[in-house]
Amino acid sequence: MERLQKVIANLGYTSRRNAEKLIVDGKVKVNGLIVKELGVKVKPSDTIEVENTILDNSKNYEYYLLYKPREVISSARDEHERKTVVDFINTKTRIYPVGRLDYDTTGLILLTNDGELTNKLTHPSSNIEKKYIVKINGIINGYSIKQLCDGVVVDGKKTARAKVKLKSIDKKNNKSLLEITIHEGRNHQVRKMFESVGYDVLKLKREKYANLDLTGLKPGEYRKLTNKEIAILYSMVK
Repeated sequence: MERLQKVIANLGYTSRRNAEKLIVDGKVKVNGLIVKELGVKVKPSDTIEVENTILDNSKNYEYYLLYKPREVISSARDEHERKTVVDFINTKTRIYPVGRLDYDTTGLILLTNDGELTNKLTHPSSNIEKKYIVKINGIINGYSIKQLCDGVVVDGKKTARAKVKLKSIDKKNNKSLLEITIHEGRNHQVRKMFESVGYDVLKLKREKYANLDLTGLKPGEYRKLTNKEIAILYSMVK
């Protein structure tokens, strides 16, 4: 048995702190009865209802890997009715993305209803590696690459060391193509890293996340994770 607020958070409905507020405000029911105490524990067979929405507490988890196209929102829903990553997945289960990719960023994103794994993967201490392919405006120099590798200041805080590899340069069109691997997850981090050394990002694609890549997928396509892949993800965040 687990505390009610933790279960609500793990099921992806909201954060644990906000779940506590919902409980205190009388907006949570267990087996049809309003619960206002934070110490209540529930079991998988209990029916949990939050703001008139019944949550699936059966732990029938689903895990998907999506090749996110451009101009898609990394969210379960969008108030402006733009296309979201969830719209691509054929399931009746309430799933949500693990972390985010920018609207114009393409590439690998995970979706699941496993709140525990999501929290662990997105926690700053997880150190999950994320590999991106970056197309920038300008011909990058060796000093800038070294700066990116050593860490640059983004939003007042220095980034951790990164792996950066120059893949190609296009002198005619004044463009560079690079590969960068980071293990942080700050907002717009890769774009801001390149901006800090004087280059605008034209295209950005996440090619790899932890042990997973986009092999066999085209933009907009997805697949389920294998049991082995899920087990490896869990082993990475223990």
